[in-house]
Amino acid sequence: MKRARGGALRSAEAPADTRLLAIAADHLRRLGPRRITVVGIAEAAGMTHANVYRYFPSKAALIDAVAGQWLRSLETLIAEIADAPDPADDKLERLIQASARTHRELLKEDRHLFDVLCAATETSRPLIRKHRARMRQLTERVLDEGIATGKFDPRDRERALALVTDLSYRFINPLTVRLDAEVPQEVLDQRLAAVTRVMLRALSFGMV
Repeated sequence: MKRARGGALRSAEAPADTRLLAIAADHLRRLGPRRITVVGIAEAAGMTHANVYRYFPSKAALIDAVAGQWLRSLETLIAEIADAPDPADDKLERLIQASARTHRELLKEDRHLFDVLCAATETSRPLIRKHRARMRQLTERVLDEGIATGKFDPRDRERALALVTDLSYRFINPLTVRLDAEVPQEVLDQRLAAVTRVMLRALSFGMV
């Protein structure tokens, strides 16, 4: 490992954009989106700020890339659940629980990044629209598996998918997760468990 200016450790083998993202994520966590600068990130990476712009056209694009990296890690986690050899009802419950837990953990561990996600959600930026589309595809995969195996028997597939989206919204949307920041985890877990029971019962007995 080689030490860059500003004290950041970097590997000569790591791609420049990967190093920049790691440094930007660290600066964002410590300083927040308003106080980080392209110049500061460039210095920590041992390059000129002009070189940073070769990879990211603006500070906003760099911050969005950090947020996008987190969203992709969540999508990977959810995809692993969706692809697991478990009954569809178990997978749907685990999928929602994992998404809710991961958002809540980010709120506690990296409030600045969480606020970036909230801002991106409020303005429906492209990274959020793409994330929602990928999460919808994964949810659809589990729902369709449940229909094919007889675990779910909805009268209307689209209404069933809308039910899942509507009931889980409160627990996985960054804006509503932030509203519940002071609610004890035990209370949130109980609420999510109750909502999930209603959802699975509705899907299993053709209530939608």
